[in-house]
Amino acid sequence: MQNETIRKRMQRFRPYIKYFQEHSIKSDIIAQLISEHKSIHDDVVKLQQRYETSKDGVPILKRTPNPMHFMENERMRRVDALVNNKLNNAIDADFVDTKIGYFLGNPISYVVEARKEPRLQLLADEVEAFRTRNNVPDKDTTAGKQTDIAGYSARLVYFTTENDKLVLKIANIEPQGCIFFYEESMSEPTFALQYYPSVVIDAQGNKQSVTEVEFHDNTHTYFFRSGTSGYELYDTILHGLDGCPLFGIENNDELQGAAIRILNLIDAYDRTMSDANSEIESTRLAILLLRNLGMDEEDIQELHKSGALEMWGDNTDIKYLTKDVNDTMIENHLNRLEANMHKFAKSVDFSDEAFAGNISGVAMKFKTMALEHKAIIAEHKMRSALQYQFKLLCSGWAKLGICEPEDYLKVWFGFKRNLPVNVLEESQATVNLKGNVSERTRLSLLSFVDDVDAELEEMQKDAKLYGNELEPLDAGNDEDEDIDPEEVDET
Repeated sequence: MQNETIRKRMQRFRPYIKYFQEHSIKSDIIAQLISEHKSIHDDVVKLQQRYETSKDGVPILKRTPNPMHFMENERMRRVDALVNNKLNNAIDADFVDTKIGYFLGNPISYVVEARKEPRLQLLADEVEAFRTRNNVPDKDTTAGKQTDIAGYSARLVYFTTENDKLVLKIANIEPQGCIFFYEESMSEPTFALQYYPSVVIDAQGNKQSVTEVEFHDNTHTYFFRSGTSGYELYDTILHGLDGCPLFGIENNDELQGAAIRILNLIDAYDRTMSDANSEIESTRLAILLLRNLGMDEEDIQELHKSGALEMWGDNTDIKYLTKDVNDTMIENHLNRLEANMHKFAKSVDFSDEAFAGNISGVAMKFKTMALEHKAIIAEHKMRSALQYQFKLLCSGWAKLGICEPEDYLKVWFGFKRNLPVNVLEESQATVNLKGNVSERTRLSLLSFVDDVDAELEEMQKDAKLYGNELEPLDAGNDEDEDIDPEEVDET
């Protein structure tokens, strides 16, 4: 890993903004951009490999036996060199999954206030269709996970045809191959470049490995492909959006993943666990001590087969030489490492006994405070990226006559933490608040109420159907008031 954060290294691409504004993109500069981006690419790949528990990404899985444990004479090899356990503890992956389950376990809600402005109903319907068409909850969760692993993720907005109709879709892009050129934040870049390995098959069926490059500005996308003489432009399209369609989702200001600050602690935990396991296993290879008793190699082999041995003499003794393992020290060391990892990664062990039982909401908030602080930062960063995403979407939908370009300001994003809910405690609190605060505020405190306005409407309907606002049974029967009761009796 580089000493500098990804943020600092990504900011070195800022001077290219003026170059692209004056000269657009040139094929002869692409190789230079990819070369300068290599350190970021490699670091993101390593973090992804660690999350996936790849042998190339986890140091303990590549550990070899200590060469000092081997003697020149092969028969004098040390016993503990025969055991080299490599135990990987995927703590970094657990921290990522814990945060994403807490932060995005409940899908983000996308709400358009169409009730206040009826003209926005078409946009509200399109947002709901967009959410379903793109399986947005899954894409948001995947983007959130990738953001927490690498420190940032990437997303592309694009036009496509579905049932002979133009629609807008989104796709998550692998972040290691994305370069963002921005002034302030990669969630609203001026330009963006994506590169990735691919294969070209010619007319004879021969395969050739190439690098595909897509460069985006606020109007066009340029497609390049590596060849024998460098990168060559082979296509240019209008993407139809008012802005760069490829943008980033940041995890924090430094663009750091969940595990970047505790990688050394994780490696120390892996080494301790591996060494302790090797010590336990090496007891099976303990040295046999013979006191006042000589045995040749044939007798030793027979001893292993039969498991029995006859001995004579007062001082004759036989036993195994084993190491004394200080299991208390090992356990304390592992506990301290684990506590420090949770502390510095701002994560929570929900399997801890402290979370057992029906604890109060206040107690739950105190126990998850560090995780909540990290989630709040991620929420602000993701909200910024989603706002830019809908700015792009509304610019495209405006061309289809669905809304106005500025209507992205009318889209609201709702984040809701995924925690066990103490419904009894919440209901008791809201009962005590009735009459002391507005109904809107009181309902907003209930974790199971997603849409306060919709809930208020349902409460009004219930009041008319079952409550104090129940309409009279003879309402609407004005014609019956003119009927003479005597005429009714005569009939």
